[in-house]
Amino acid sequence: VNSSITVAAGQQAGDVSTVNGSITIREDGRVRDVETVNGSIKIYARAQAQDVETVNGSVLVAEDVLVGGSVEVVNGGITLRRGARVDGGVENVNGDIQLEAASVRGGIETTNGDVRIGTGSRVEGGIHVEKPGGWGWNKSKSLPRITIESGAVVNGTLRFDREVELAVADDATIGPIEGVAPKRVP
Repeated sequence: VNSSITVAAGQQAGDVSTVNGSITIREDGRVRDVETVNGSIKIYARAQAQDVETVNGSVLVAEDVLVGGSVEVVNGGITLRRGARVDGGVENVNGDIQLEAASVRGGIETTNGDVRIGTGSRVEGGIHVEKPGGWGWNKSKSLPRITIESGAVVNGTLRFDREVELAVADDATIGPIEGVAPKRVP
């Protein structure tokens, strides 16, 4: 409950969870679900997991990692490194989402975070930026920035339920844009 967990390199485990602590899956490790409430999750090169979830903490999915399900965070950033693949969706409320030559098959969803689809990245299922709700907290003055870099592909709808800044490279591929018209930036 109140400690961090590490799965050693090359080891296998079932579900890995804690309440107050970080979780680390070392290189070539294999696990099912990875879940913490207050802590970050790091999954190192060539490891595999099913679903990855934290409430307050960031998620790092390193090179050539396979996540068979989804990556979900409430308050924290999500980074997918070169060759990482998420077969489900990538979702957060507060925090940046970055893909570095990675792929997501189930779409990306955020409310207040910036999204960077880096060169060589591929997203199936589009991008959805939700309108902030609740009791008026977390109303950031700056708009979420959606950046789609050179050679990146986003198949599916870019749905904006709130105003965003949108930067799309000339040779990037994107689907249709729906909802609130984005503010185009270079």
